[in-house]
Amino acid sequence: MVILGIDPGLSLTGWGVVEAVSRDKMKALKYGCIKTAPPSLLIERLQLVHDKLQSLIDIYKPDVVAIEEIFFLKAARSVAAVGQSRGAILLTISMNKIPLFEYNPRSVKMALTGYGSADKHQMQHMVKTFLKLKEIPKPDDTADALAMAICHINTMRW
Repeated sequence: MVILGIDPGLSLTGWGVVEAVSRDKMKALKYGCIKTAPPSLLIERLQLVHDKLQSLIDIYKPDVVAIEEIFFLKAARSVAAVGQSRGAILLTISMNKIPLFEYNPRSVKMALTGYGSADKHQMQHMVKTFLKLKEIPKPDDTADALAMAICHINTMRW
């Protein structure tokens, strides 16, 4: 099974493609970030997110997508920007008819560490450990996207 994990954002959208044979056998195929430039028009930024995501789907042909639910205690402006990017992402996934699974941050932390209040460092260390990576993926959005994919693997029935 190939899982595309996504951490949505407007400036940075983290993504990670993970292949899993079982909970114990998973590997990162590729990961990175879609970056959009703040001076660009919003519509151009959303189009870039869509285009890059479509390219990833065309290359890796994921069986499922795991994405972070929106959870904010921040300013309304941040929520709106992430919401707009997330909308473009969800539309791209829907157009490709890929099953979508959404996870809240607490569920992801539980699936990776067994502790719903794990800090970012603990999460990043677990991503590195689960995927047997030499170093923690950077930026944080990339590690978060890989955590989404791992969460899906750890919560699905095998």
